[in-house]
Amino acid sequence: MANQYPGPPPEQPPGQPGQNPYATPPGGPYAEGAYGYPTAPGSTPVYGYPHAAPQQPQPYAQPQPQPAFAATLLTLGDIAVNGDTIVSPAGPMPLRGAVWTATDMSRTEERIPPHAIVLAILFFLLCFIGLLFLLMKERVTTGFVQVSVNSGGRHHSTMIPVQSRDQVVHVLNQVGYAQSISV
Repeated sequence: MANQYPGPPPEQPPGQPGQNPYATPPGGPYAEGAYGYPTAPGSTPVYGYPHAAPQQPQPYAQPQPQPAFAATLLTLGDIAVNGDTIVSPAGPMPLRGAVWTATDMSRTEERIPPHAIVLAILFFLLCFIGLLFLLMKERVTTGFVQVSVNSGGRHHSTMIPVQSRDQVVHVLNQVGYAQSISV
């Protein structure tokens, strides 16, 4: 079986006669020149790291004026409208002339809720009045509304999950507002 450990480090590595690279530097581990600390002028660093000349302090520079931040007007999933720009993962797009589309991919089901079935069974023995609980219905909406935007040669599409018809109407109204400000 091959030896997995090569053994102790060499006592004198080539290129540095008389110095063990694994030894603690003279004066302790936090001595001047150890672990990248600067050394005295004219001395050599302990571990052979070249030390750069001390950097001169930079004069104070005036900050560059930043463009004014526009408040977010609208957010649809991961699409945001800021001022005159549409920000999306596909990159920024101009708002003017943007084409918005919304596709309702949700579905609404009508079903008898589980508690109505339990009440119908419990009150069945009371002159069949419990069967009226089976007339209870609930509407459940599941799915997504897909919102797409095309502008400035870029395209981005996002899927917004919805759990009620009110949420679907809200997303469609937001897309309508985005279309009105894109003119």
